[in-house]
Amino acid sequence: MKEMENQFDTSGVNDVLMAGDKAKGGRPYFFNDPSVERVLNIAMAVATEVAVVRERIDTIERLLEAKGLLNRAEIEAFVPTDEQAEERQLWHARYAARILRIVQQELDALARPENNTDMHQIADEINEM
Repeated sequence: MKEMENQFDTSGVNDVLMAGDKAKGGRPYFFNDPSVERVLNIAMAVATEVAVVRERIDTIERLLEAKGLLNRAEIEAFVPTDEQAEERQLWHARYAARILRIVQQELDALARPENNTDMHQIADEINEM
């Protein structure tokens, strides 16, 4: 398991915990309903991840096929080993943490309001530098 963690996290940083990190100041909202904002942010996080993954998968599949190493039917028929399935579960946990980042940040802001800094105060502090 340790070897698997190193494969995904070579920096020694816990991705799941870091997914909840947020910049100081208020989050800009574009809709009147904060629930709509949360859903939109989650959907956009998923859309961004999917777009990047789709491009990479397409590239890999095309390269593999062009080199005659394997074809897309073989990819579709793949069944992971237990270790591979465990690695995928770890990735899924990190992915879910990234997608639900806004919800976690808002829960943290409610739980620790003393850590919330007003955006105007931050701007004033920057101007004083």
